[in-house]
Amino acid sequence: MYTPHPDRYADMPYRRTGRSGLKLPALSLGLWHNFGPDRPVETQRAILRRAFDLGVTHFDLANNYGPPPGSAESALGDALKADFAPYRDELVISTKAGYLMWPGPYGEWGSRKYLLSSLDQSLARMGLDHVDIFYSHRPDPDTPLEETMGALHTAVQQGKALYVGVSNYSPEQTREAARILAELGTPLLIHQPRYSMLDRRPETSGLLDTLGELQVGSIAYSPLEQGLLTGRYLDGIPEDSRAASDSPFLDSDAVTGELVGRLRALNDVAADRGQSLAQLALAWVLREGRVTSALVGASSPRQLEDSVAAVGNLEFGADELARIDEIVKK
Repeated sequence: MYTPHPDRYADMPYRRTGRSGLKLPALSLGLWHNFGPDRPVETQRAILRRAFDLGVTHFDLANNYGPPPGSAESALGDALKADFAPYRDELVISTKAGYLMWPGPYGEWGSRKYLLSSLDQSLARMGLDHVDIFYSHRPDPDTPLEETMGALHTAVQQGKALYVGVSNYSPEQTREAARILAELGTPLLIHQPRYSMLDRRPETSGLLDTLGELQVGSIAYSPLEQGLLTGRYLDGIPEDSRAASDSPFLDSDAVTGELVGRLRALNDVAADRGQSLAQLALAWVLREGRVTSALVGASSPRQLEDSVAAVGNLEFGADELARIDEIVKK
């Protein structure tokens, strides 16, 4: 029987999400590509247990995570039953719907039928009666935003979600989604954008400014830029890396000599701070408090421990930020 560490809340910072009463850990665990039938069950459970021991109370999923789609939710359901049933109220569990899950016209995007059907399936896979946060995973160009947000509101009214969020929405779409939800009486809690030292669209597009104005929280995905900011590519492309595979998420052509040079320069900044490159990247995303939480994946408990150690140094001097900007933007 798993017994969590008694001091699990001692070191992890928790940040209030927007203007809500919900606090999220500075680092959250994303159950994306390391939670499926091709990974050892004991490794998956060890990662989850170690995360909770370190104060990572938020597990983030989507209906299509795996592979295959749905398997990450099933894996979490097994772990919840085996290890975390007594601690469900100490956990924040989120899931999303928006990408393809089943064939036919009702198996993806943002219709009311798809979103609510998908949520029912997600709850069944995880063995839960509700999730803490339910997201629209991407905007649907062919469905009125009123319908998509209305489905999120219904999920809350049905007691199947406590809060709602959006992911991959533009600043303008986010503003309109927040307006619709406010009129319905279900506030927009959080936005999940892609954000890293190498991908600054939430800054340049004005999304972070919009979220600050709306008092909506944010949780960054891919803060390590698909592994580029983990230090694995400092000498080029490792044979067992994502870039060396046929992964659609990181093309080997993107790992140029110029990029490797920038990664090495960023690694020097990290070393001067007494951090790994991954820790630097996570701390950078969390700087200034504009981002509520950063999502990390993990293939082992040790990798997770390295990421969580980033919370030990989240402060940056102006010279450090300027040095990072010079490296990334040159």
